[in-house]
Amino acid sequence: MTQNTKKLNAAREAIKYVQPNCILGVGTGSTVNFFIDALADIKDKIKGAVSSSVASTERLKALGIKVLDLNDVESFDIYVDGADEINHQMDMIKGGGAALTREKIVAAVAKSFVCIVDDSKVVDVLGKFPLPVEVIPMARAYVARELNKLGGQAVYREGCVTDNGNHILDVHGLAITDPKELEKQINAIAGVVTVGLFAKRGADVLIIGKEAGVEVIK
Repeated sequence: MTQNTKKLNAAREAIKYVQPNCILGVGTGSTVNFFIDALADIKDKIKGAVSSSVASTERLKALGIKVLDLNDVESFDIYVDGADEINHQMDMIKGGGAALTREKIVAAVAKSFVCIVDDSKVVDVLGKFPLPVEVIPMARAYVARELNKLGGQAVYREGCVTDNGNHILDVHGLAITDPKELEKQINAIAGVVTVGLFAKRGADVLIIGKEAGVEVIK
């Protein structure tokens, strides 16, 4: 079974969590693209969607799904998104697609976070995937120095500008044993917009596409 097939199976399983006449939060990335495509069959039952990126917004609109401004939505039931890494406590690293800030905002508003991944994304300790940090451009060098003091190596993601007009630093070489504390530390650095650690607000449901099928963890 290919990795894309595992992603597709996880995405299709997540469709079961979409209730009629709901407002749906939608994330960003390759696995989420499979989920958005699967929404085509039930799009008439969806009241609207809140999107975490320009790319997902365009994909939703192409299906005829109304995309709402988050400022106009007080709350919604579920947010479906992927992860670059997730541990068994449902803490995640996100931001490989540079949409981490908007993803974190949408996740904060959602009542439930459904994470869809293939089994290669599940780890015991976070950090093998470089940790993305979105930064204000003028603070990039300063933030990199502060991140290096935490034991990693911050590398500027050249040519990447986020939907918010900011830059990304990817921190290599971390073994993240206390994700919540590290999230707090990095977010406190002046110039950081947000860090791609989703630990304070982790996943509520994890759907894993595996060789033998789909595993759902709550």
